[in-house]
Amino acid sequence: MPPDPLVTLLADIRACRFCVETPRGTPLPHAPRPVLHVGARARILIAGQAPGTRVHASGQSFTDASGDRLRGWLGVDSETFYDENRIAVAAMGFCFPGQDAKGGDLPPRRECASLWHDRLFAARPPFDLIVAVGASAQAYHLRRLGLERFVGGGLTERVERWREIWDAHAQPRLLPLPHPSWRNSGWLRRHPWFEAELVPVLRTEVARLVG
Repeated sequence: MPPDPLVTLLADIRACRFCVETPRGTPLPHAPRPVLHVGARARILIAGQAPGTRVHASGQSFTDASGDRLRGWLGVDSETFYDENRIAVAAMGFCFPGQDAKGGDLPPRRECASLWHDRLFAARPPFDLIVAVGASAQAYHLRRLGLERFVGGGLTERVERWREIWDAHAQPRLLPLPHPSWRNSGWLRRHPWFEAELVPVLRTEVARLVG
């Protein structure tokens, strides 16, 4: 039996050392540890930014307070979230990118999208729902779906236009979310419509697709 193309591609991604051995710009400041969870039958994709320090240490996506908040928004428990044939997780950068001089996480490495993302999403059936967390993931997936008209402006503007984005593409549908970091608690307080209006739609759709 020939090898499964998706399984082979995932193995290649997990073995990637491009950003250390032949980087585009400054090399990754530590050993690579690509983190993603993608099964062939998952109908939901969580498209994030890049792993943080805790995820780099654990090798499992969203193993932090941000993950707790995200799972609350989705309305799922950890068992469901980490079942890669129910929910896939693939950030724009697969490895922790390191930190800047102020201790903040650097942006996702550019190598991942150009090397792997188009191939990854071509290697399996289309998702029914893409949950695009953060600006980088939103820009990439909106362009991939032919929705470039929503890319301009800031993250708040894109999330405010979630109903337009939701209605603009039938499959996969896309919902733009802010990052679930606790640093964004102020943003959530200033935009109560997010949890009152968008989150219930998200939970209903997730429940339908993982049930």
